[in-house]
Amino acid sequence: MLTEVTAVRYATPLREGGSLPGLVEAVDGRGMYASYVMKFTGAGQGRKTLVAEVICGQLARGLGLSVPSLAQMWLDPVLGLGEPDQQVQALLKSSGGLNLGMEYLSGALGFDALAHDVDPAEAGRVVWFDALINNVDRSWRNPNMLVVGGDLWLIDHGASMIWHHNWRTAETAAAKPYDASDHALAPFAPDVATAAAELAPLVTEELLAAAAADVPDVWLVDEPGFDTPDAVRRAYVAALLPRARTIHERIQLPEPQRKGADQ
Repeated sequence: MLTEVTAVRYATPLREGGSLPGLVEAVDGRGMYASYVMKFTGAGQGRKTLVAEVICGQLARGLGLSVPSLAQMWLDPVLGLGEPDQQVQALLKSSGGLNLGMEYLSGALGFDALAHDVDPAEAGRVVWFDALINNVDRSWRNPNMLVVGGDLWLIDHGASMIWHHNWRTAETAAAKPYDASDHALAPFAPDVATAAAELAPLVTEELLAAAAADVPDVWLVDEPGFDTPDAVRRAYVAALLPRARTIHERIQLPEPQRKGADQ
């Protein structure tokens, strides 16, 4: 289960994200304060963005990839009353209740393919993982990766698992290839075959069920076609489990060309 924290101060909006996440100070049940990047239920993408963040983030962690820790974050809408920015104020007012917090990585640098090198093994693991969750938002235009002390961290998985926006087509959508031609790590000759051999056996029903179990019920209730939150959780497991076995065969990469290689 995710840690529960309560937002106590809204510091600043992070305008790089389309959903206008914010840097927030929060306190946990032991009275410990920490900074989080908060993603809001009142943002335009709605609660499914938060569901994707939880399932994909927890799955990545289970596979040994570096991702910020996640927390259930309670927000009192009164926190927005003093905000001078009307857009931020409206977002805070519409997001009362349970939202999602992500650990703030102090000192992190945005990934830049021209400034950072990634070995083919690590690139392969990230590309394979993104193919598994059908992440369409890790391109060279918007890498959604941070570098901390030389280590690569993955962030922002809200645009993943696009099939959960139309569950009737989930089986067909989950079986489609993954176009990685614009992936931020495509220039690093990602070794997806080795990554698949290493990671696919780790994607068990138990691992997927544990990741889905961390999604709060309130973000899953009233999902069309499902009677209970647990039924929705099982649908995520059913979509991802078979995809893990074969997705490496359907990853579409450009012709291998190591970054910096002679043209």
